[in-house]
Amino acid sequence: MKPMTVLGTRALNRATLARQLLLDRADMPVRDAVAHLGGLQAQEPQEPFVGLWTRLRAFDPAALSGLLVGRSVVRTHLMRRTVHLLTAEDALAWRARHDAMLRQRVLGTYRRELDGVDLDELAAAGRAVMADGEPRSMGELAGALADRWPAPGRRALGEMLVAALLPMAQLPPRGLWRTRAGVRNVLLSSWLGREIDPPAADGSDPVGQALVRRYLAAFGPAASADLRAWCGLAGLPAAVSAMRGELVTFRDERGRELLDLPDAPRPDPDTPAPVRFLPAFDNALLGYHDRTRIVDDAHRGLSVAGARVVLVDGRVAATWTTEADVVIVTPLRRLSRSDHAAVAEEGRSLASFLSDDDGDRVQIDASP
Repeated sequence: MKPMTVLGTRALNRATLARQLLLDRADMPVRDAVAHLGGLQAQEPQEPFVGLWTRLRAFDPAALSGLLVGRSVVRTHLMRRTVHLLTAEDALAWRARHDAMLRQRVLGTYRRELDGVDLDELAAAGRAVMADGEPRSMGELAGALADRWPAPGRRALGEMLVAALLPMAQLPPRGLWRTRAGVRNVLLSSWLGREIDPPAADGSDPVGQALVRRYLAAFGPAASADLRAWCGLAGLPAAVSAMRGELVTFRDERGRELLDLPDAPRPDPDTPAPVRFLPAFDNALLGYHDRTRIVDDAHRGLSVAGARVVLVDGRVAATWTTEADVVIVTPLRRLSRSDHAAVAEEGRSLASFLSDDDGDRVQIDASP
């Protein structure tokens, strides 16, 4: 057999940047970008706006708000049991495939509290409450059922119902630009006008195969462990096996097998990479088990701690935050003079975006 081509860390980095629209800002509609990325991590409601600003030319935050209000994109629990911003079509197509994982992840936190609760019975009761189409908070839904299931406590009941048992949409104004609003839930079917797609009746896994293709288009080349890290699903080996004939394979420097779509971009490792500011919990980092292609192991914890990061030459080199409309950058390593200038320039653009062109102040702290 012909030995697999080995892709070094820099080659994988440039492939990730290209797939994630971080090598060149894309000229594409906002909805198409959300679809291409397989959704955006969105538990922090304002972060997707930065995630799209850093990826799209001339991004208008009102366009994303309009898609949410118009029900073309939705906020819902899905990958890894976290809130994601997805197109309506993807939410409906993918939700059933995530059901078992969502239940297990909630049980991982509340197994003791929910011991003895018939989850199917709880789901039916929750669906009956939500059948009137009225938006409810998690606490309100749990409160409506607390008399029937007093032992688990409202938090455990609510988490299981909203994050796992009932496919829900978080309604606007939650997630709109420059808007603070609590979470109000309705059934996804009520909000989007049809039920979620059922699992395939013949035992095949077309949704699993679709997830593999979509993941590789936005994150590849990647290992099966990376795919699991992105979606949280353990049951995709059969989907990968069924579609091996349409995939190409590589190895990384550790010897792991990497899967990819044959015609997906794999830029030259020496392709210049511009400075990019990423929002909290961006999937460009969280979408991999092995994140060394984009962040050093010493700083891996930043991705799960919700730190906003700055990419310099394609890698995490600083964190950033805002204070009084000033973008404050804290380097994680020494920046060269040219890197410092590039970070300052991109930071001014970000400050202008966040302030609606009312200011462009950037503060770069001293390098360590």
